[in-house]
Amino acid sequence: MKGVRDIIFDTETTGMDRNDDRIIEIGAVELIDHFPTGNTFHVYINADGKSVHPDALQVHGISDDFLKDKPVFSAIADDLLAFFDGARWIAHNASFDMGFINAELARLGKKPIPDDMVLDTLALARRKHPMGPNSLDALCRRYSIDNAHRTKHGALLDAELLAEVYIEMSGGRQAAFRLVNAGAGDDYDSDGNVRVLPPLVRPEPLPSRIHPEEIEAHHKLIARMKGNALWEKFEH
Repeated sequence: MKGVRDIIFDTETTGMDRNDDRIIEIGAVELIDHFPTGNTFHVYINADGKSVHPDALQVHGISDDFLKDKPVFSAIADDLLAFFDGARWIAHNASFDMGFINAELARLGKKPIPDDMVLDTLALARRKHPMGPNSLDALCRRYSIDNAHRTKHGALLDAELLAEVYIEMSGGRQAAFRLVNAGAGDDYDSDGNVRVLPPLVRPEPLPSRIHPEEIEAHHKLIARMKGNALWEKFEH
């Protein structure tokens, strides 16, 4: 049976305005049935003339000078779409990342990614932990995920951390072991959580392994107890 394929991703940008600012880094991690496959996508992107805002530079540390020799978005767009093909796009505060992704695709005359192909882990976290906080760092602390090396934002590092958080929010790695061969699409609910499947019940009970002579001896023992045996309650 073909597994459920998800891509956990993150972006870094020149600023906050999706209509004016540009994506300068994309990092993505592939999961199949909530397990990392080891396949990743990571690229730095030339902002095509748009300078990195000083506030954004403080967050991710990616400078204009560093991006000078990097490819523009149009040069990596087909590779990006090929990596995500057929998978859900999963991000933390996905409306921000998808707003930039779809703005970049629109500049190239490409179709936007539909909403039903996107899962927002921030919305999922808020439903599971309504008292918060639900930032990526806070969720790493909640689920005991080591993020000490996250001194600045980085798209691939954040995607890798988010993948671990998402696995835990979905029930942990053990939840992905599915011992019942359910139909494709039946294994996860609309929030990406593994469904709890009912226990298997045999259509017919196994034949008794107790020998008839042993049963007869048991009945005789109960009879000698003259109504004082607890087992007698289960004889009828």
